[in-house]
Amino acid sequence: MSNRIVVPFGPQHPVLPEPIHLDLVLEDERVVEAIPTIGYIHRGLEKLVEKRDFKDYVLIAERICGICSFTHSVTYCNAIEQIMGIEVPPRAQFIRTIWMEYSRMHSHLLWLGLTADAMGFENLFMNAWRLREEILDDMEATTGGRVIQGSSKVGGIRLDIPDEKLGEMVDHLKAIRPRLEESNRIFTHDQTVRHRMRGLGVLTKEEAWDLGAVGPVARGSGCDMDVRSSGYSAYGELGFKPITLPHGDCLDRCLVRSQEVLAAVDLVERAVAKMPDGPIEEKVKGNPDGECFAFTEQPRGECMHYVKANGTKNLVRHRVRTPTLTNIPPLVKMLAGIELADVPVVVLTIDPCIGCAER
Repeated sequence: MSNRIVVPFGPQHPVLPEPIHLDLVLEDERVVEAIPTIGYIHRGLEKLVEKRDFKDYVLIAERICGICSFTHSVTYCNAIEQIMGIEVPPRAQFIRTIWMEYSRMHSHLLWLGLTADAMGFENLFMNAWRLREEILDDMEATTGGRVIQGSSKVGGIRLDIPDEKLGEMVDHLKAIRPRLEESNRIFTHDQTVRHRMRGLGVLTKEEAWDLGAVGPVARGSGCDMDVRSSGYSAYGELGFKPITLPHGDCLDRCLVRSQEVLAAVDLVERAVAKMPDGPIEEKVKGNPDGECFAFTEQPRGECMHYVKANGTKNLVRHRVRTPTLTNIPPLVKMLAGIELADVPVVVLTIDPCIGCAER
């Protein structure tokens, strides 16, 4: 007689920031198999390219995800710009890079806070979110939006950042850096964090490659994978190097994100130091005709936008492959063999964005 039972996990759960649903097959308290189900919040955003001007669709692409919003808009713009042969001005590329790194900081700090909350570490949760609010203050001061910026456009950006303000942003980052380093130290050395996460949800380097893991999930397993290494936008001029760790467990996935916050501060400082003068946009003439795959590195990992156009103002096709969608097979592998009580922590370590995955 089998002693297996199936326990539904989600789509509503106190720990989950978004409605992922898993059917957990258990033997006693141990997970034998996890069966994911997506489609709970499908919004049909990709269909809207048939009804919206390709220039206006930037604002819809940005709303695929509330946390990776700016990077989605840049990825879409990169695809259109490649099809149309548009050369984005260097200053616009640098400012895009700065905003993308600010998005990475606020996304990782949000995740670090949620993970601390899942472990019951309320002090660490509040500290991470306090730091995130200060990052969002700079984003709001330069774009007008805290979550949805609306500042990227085909051919460049809508808003410039004055050099004086760029200097203020660097000064602010230098001021909060000691607190970011202290937060990183706690995640690295605190016994509560290490007890809950070290050796949990292990994904080896080979499994990460085979299952298509991306972002911090892959880099936490030792895979040197980061689209920023290709040098898109201004990354090729900033001396970027990916952060990788070898153990492939929940703690290393956590520490990759924690260390990437500090690395993002360094990238912003370098971008401001090398900021070129000049225009912030290239005028767009005509309509796109052709197709393109564009790739960027979101906070959660590699994101791909496929755009197909036929010379009219409305696109024929827009398809998006998000990092959460790619990281679900690795998640299923991580969950097998762990205790039921550890499931929320393991699920959180892929930083699931279900609205992003389902569009």
